[in-house]
Amino acid sequence: MDEFLSEWGLWGLFISAFISSTLLPGGSEVLLLTLAVNETYADGVLLLVATAGNSLGGMTSWLIGWWLARRYPPENLSGHKYEHGVERVRRWGSPVLLLSWLPVIGDPLCVAAGWLRINPVWALCLIALGKGGRYVVLLWFV
Repeated sequence: MDEFLSEWGLWGLFISAFISSTLLPGGSEVLLLTLAVNETYADGVLLLVATAGNSLGGMTSWLIGWWLARRYPPENLSGHKYEHGVERVRRWGSPVLLLSWLPVIGDPLCVAAGWLRINPVWALCLIALGKGGRYVVLLWFV
């Protein structure tokens, strides 16, 4: 097991973090904590890899929202399943992306941010801060 973790651990963590941050289900937290407990890698490396994967997954959701806005402009949103997320981003602005780490509502917030054309660099910064913060707290407990 240790050999597997040392050989594939970081790639597995990145892929798991990426997938769990898109609209697909997943959970990178278990792998992050396993790698941290086994001391396979330094905590800083684990934090960087998990945050990068999770943030890029969030930006994938942002891109989905950007693409959806081309087909379905936000003005014609009535009754759509992302309406609630778009309304949150409209109401609270781009800082709501700091909550993109939350289960269930985080992915729709990223989609809504893309839909509303939130600046992608600003969106990436806020998403990375939120998602990285969650990993810092998890690593702190270990």
